[in-house]
Amino acid sequence: MIKTLLAHPLTRGLDLDDPRTTELRRTIIRSKPFLRKLYAEWYEEICESLPEGDGPVLELGSGAGFLEEFLDDAIKSDVIRVPGLSVVLDGREIPFRSASLRAIAMTEVLHHIPDPERFLREAARCVRPHGVLVMIEPWVSAWARFVWGRLHHEPFAPEASSWRIPSSGPLSGANSALPWILFARDRAKFEARLPDWAIASIQVGLPFRYLVSGGVSLRSLAPGWSFGAWRRLERWLEPAMGTLGTFARIVLTRRGG
Repeated sequence: MIKTLLAHPLTRGLDLDDPRTTELRRTIIRSKPFLRKLYAEWYEEICESLPEGDGPVLELGSGAGFLEEFLDDAIKSDVIRVPGLSVVLDGREIPFRSASLRAIAMTEVLHHIPDPERFLREAARCVRPHGVLVMIEPWVSAWARFVWGRLHHEPFAPEASSWRIPSSGPLSGANSALPWILFARDRAKFEARLPDWAIASIQVGLPFRYLVSGGVSLRSLAPGWSFGAWRRLERWLEPAMGTLGTFARIVLTRRGG
């Protein structure tokens, strides 16, 4: 009932796997001042996490975003063909030479990849030693269980025994709890099975701002001018992010060399 009432009028009844939906979401992000500011903050954090030096940075799931405004040489890619991409690719088979990338960046992508272990192995092949994989992803906390379980349109299964996501479509298939499962609940398993990656940092936050922005599927609940006030509130609440956080910036470093 709540999701129906708050649904963005442009997204009702859309097929999530239709490329036109991604194009529409690009329009929505740019037309919602609060949400655009949030994405800009994410991109600034991604750029801050990149290692120094030359070398290409591959962005996965670029379709609706605008990282290129912050990172001129980003290689824009997506699993579906939409305007403005450099390459169409599946993260499980990345068409780049071994150790050729400085970094891979992505925003809300990992929890859609059907076989994340295969992706992480492929990413480790392509990223050079001391390069990074940096991502912004949903996270699990007591508050997030309510947000993702009751108010979000994507599947949310923190109890899932498998890392794999049931196959449906490139965007409709998902488990919003997957990043938390990989890097928190199953961290020891991750470290044993994917030793090429070291978890450099996990910064949890955003208890309210994504929710009140409405994301790409719901109406905005806050005007753009209030963004700073919400950010100050969240900074004041930082000691409680283990209970309140709904997103995490996760940085993995490629071992070796």
